[in-house]
Formats: sequence, structure tokens, C-alpha cells
Amino acid sequence: MTRKKKTRSLADKVTIRTGRRKDYKKWRHDNPDQVAPSRRFVAKKQQQRKLQAVKKLARQQSGQNITIHTGKEADQKPEDHS
Repeated sequence: MTRKKKTRSLADKVTIRTGRRKDYKKWRHDNPDQVAPSRRFVAKKQQQRKLQAVKKLARQQSGQNITIHTGKEADQKPEDHS
């Protein structure tokens, strides 16, 4: 009688979600309707976006003002007095 060869990995044989990356990937692919970010993650990202907006506004207000040329100023050419 010959012995059955041991498999190196059980990942391919597993049919339930065990927490392993490969299993989770398969489960996520099979159940797209059940996949959603956690409330904690969503709240964290919302807080990060608010903080980012506040920082951006502060940068814009603290920066120096630049004059933007309008059409009238661009049309006027400097006169040459030679």
C-alpha cells in the first residue's frame, strides 16, 4: 500500500472564509454585496478629509496674493521711448 502524498497547502481545498488572504480574496469576489468598509474606517477617512480641507484652506489664506492680468492690461503694450 502506498501512502497518500501530503499537500503543501490547504488554501486550495478550503471552501469557507478562514481569514487567510487567498480565502478572503475568493470570498470577497464571490460575495460583492457583503463587502463594505467598516464604520470605524469610514469615520477615520471622513476625519482625515476634514483635517485636510482645513489645512488646505489655511495654506491658501496664508499664501501671498498674486495679481492676475486681465484682458485690458495684456492688450496694452509698453511704449518704446528711444
